[in-house]
Amino acid sequence: MTLIALEGVGKRFGATAALAELTLDFPSGSFTALLGPSGCGKTTLLRLLAGFDAPTTGEIRFAGQRVASPDRHLPPEARQVGMVFQSYALWPHMDVFGNVAYPLKMQGLARQAIAGRVEAILGTVGLAGFGSRPVDELSGGQRQRVALARCLVADTGIVLFDEPLANLDMHLRQSMLSALRDIHRRIAATIVYVTHDQSEALALADRVAVLDRGLLQQLGTPQEIYAEPANAMVAAFVGRGSLLAATVGDGFAEVAGHRFAARGTPVEGARLLLRPEALHPAATGIPVRVTDLSYQGPVYEVTAVVEATGEAVRFDLAAPPELGSTLHLAVADGWIVPP
Repeated sequence: MTLIALEGVGKRFGATAALAELTLDFPSGSFTALLGPSGCGKTTLLRLLAGFDAPTTGEIRFAGQRVASPDRHLPPEARQVGMVFQSYALWPHMDVFGNVAYPLKMQGLARQAIAGRVEAILGTVGLAGFGSRPVDELSGGQRQRVALARCLVADTGIVLFDEPLANLDMHLRQSMLSALRDIHRRIAATIVYVTHDQSEALALADRVAVLDRGLLQQLGTPQEIYAEPANAMVAAFVGRGSLLAATVGDGFAEVAGHRFAARGTPVEGARLLLRPEALHPAATGIPVRVTDLSYQGPVYEVTAVVEATGEAVRFDLAAPPELGSTLHLAVADGWIVPP
């Protein structure tokens, strides 16, 4: 069932179009990541779903009910939507229990029912026994879990995340990624998750919507977005890769006189996407000259230029080659990117 439906939704701020007539569905129980560079429209879309802003054009429906259009605006408190912010937005004078219980108190639930719901949701987010802790004694990851518990306890059915892990360090972020995956498996909520971090989007979501300049560039599974980007913007933004000029045909591509298998539809003006994991030195292949090395821990990221064209290509090697040396790169996979 489609829980959230957008039809022709646009949002303008004066002469600036922040979102351009977007049509998009969010199935019930789905986890959709909104991904894109700063200013692409993802936060604007989240604010429209939450009810903080009204669309300039089009309409938004929840379970078939129109909640927003230019002539109708259901306020946030009437939409039954939970939201988790980047800044946590916790009450500093309340303990963990008080923060999580707050939405239920506003609903007028009985004290015993509130206690049961709060303890259950704290267990779900991995904070069982933390109810009496002051929030200022918690780590960043624990505070984010409290914010998540407060959102989930109201059982809204729709949960919106606005870059919730942006303030966490690398280790806490990895821990929260695991927690969010686990929580989504346990609950039936429809989740819309805004991030500019592609690793978060690919790791968490079952669908990724890539936005740029207010336009939807591609919607698909994480695997589709990574392996089969719809255009050069998606190819360049998601994952590491090199976009090269190439001669393309049905099932093949040719770069600098070297022909290899390639996926996609050959069309005029297409370019070729080569991911680092598909490239390795060999006796024959694309001739490249090494121009830069970057130590990444388990591997060196190598930057080289195709000698015939001067275009940059990046790949990984366990042992560093010499700067200025010439290698031949064999290609295990290529994707033909439409213009």
